Amino acid sequence: MPYVIPDVVDVKQRKTDIGPPHYKNFLPPVIQKNYGDWKTHEILSPGLMVHIANSGDKIWTVRVASPRLLSTDTLRDIADIAEKYCGGYFRFTTRNNVEFLVSDESKVNPLLDELKAKKYMIGGIGSRVSNIVHTQGWIHCHSAAVDASALVKALMDEFADYFTTKETPNKVRFAVACCTNMCGAVHCSDIAFVGIHRKLPRIDHDNFKNLCELPTTMAACPTAAITPDPAKKSIKINAEKCMY
Repeated sequence: MPYVIPDVVDVKQRKTDIGPPHYKNFLPPVIQKNYGDWKTHEILSPGLMVHIANSGDKIWTVRVASPRLLSTDTLRDIADIAEKYCGGYFRFTTRNNVEFLVSDESKVNPLLDELKAKKYMIGGIGSRVSNIVHTQGWIHCHSAAVDASALVKALMDEFADYFTTKETPNKVRFAVACCTNMCGAVHCSDIAFVGIHRKLPRIDHDNFKNLCELPTTMAACPTAAITPDPAKKSIKINAEKCMY
């Protein structure tokens, strides 16, 4: 596939490591050929849809849920499946669904069969619950009030049928934020869950001096509720100032 240089680049042959590569380098040939010239699309099942171009060309989309935080093994498995059935083409939606883009109709059903055999959850297209977008949780974030990943798992266990088979009156978008910073898309979702701190932080006085820097720990508090505790070589918290 030829390398696409966006129009804003003056030197046509220049390639740098600054910023992402141009998205057109990763479009399937059918989409490249019919870019901006699509006639319609049809939802064939909860996890399968087809786009039809004015030229008559078609491309099928198979959507599966993902846990968002993916292991290397899972990513390699997804890439291998895409290589086998889609010429290597797949994408992640903004809500962390995985969409396999199939240009050959004869490969659609074999792809669906393999995804089912590997226990991937197929669905989420149309008037259904989509994959839940969420913030980092305890796995990455040092200020999370709740573990977003665990909460999302519990929610999707409860609402899985509305992703795979059942319909809702319209599209439904859940989001989970693990604190009130709300790094995820809770602001633009139908139903949002936001974790909050409700109690004073617990201080491990024995380990504080070995694990924390006093100036940066104090500076992390926006209300100056954290102050030194020289007697314990640690810190203390003013409950009246603390916003948890």
